[in-house]
Amino acid sequence: MSLVAATQGTTLYTSKLNFYIAAAQYVAKMQYMPARLIARAKEVRDDGSVVEIVIWELPQALPPCGHFYKYRLYFGAEGECRVRYDNERGKGDHRHVGAVEMFYRFESITRLLDDFQHDVQTWSQAS
Repeated sequence: MSLVAATQGTTLYTSKLNFYIAAAQYVAKMQYMPARLIARAKEVRDDGSVVEIVIWELPQALPPCGHFYKYRLYFGAEGECRVRYDNERGKGDHRHVGAVEMFYRFESITRLLDDFQHDVQTWSQAS
């Protein structure tokens, strides 16, 4: 198992996904507004599957979301997306499980990580 993560700033350990997430201390321009990278981590598992997490904090909500985060949480293998949580302007918070896309009710970053971990574990156990 290997882990690739941005290491600028403080590294936080999350038992939620059993790997490190780096909390970056810099601001970047995200599409049309400045954004602060909160977490970026990538894990390549022994079976070849990939878990990747990227979370940005925005100065304002991305409509129609009511929170100040832009995120992408991905689990897949061999070029196939198995589980993905993300949000985008105009579409809002949603998740993908296999080929099915559905609305996702965002509550907090902690809950987002918990929900993502649950879906990844459920998919992994079913395989």
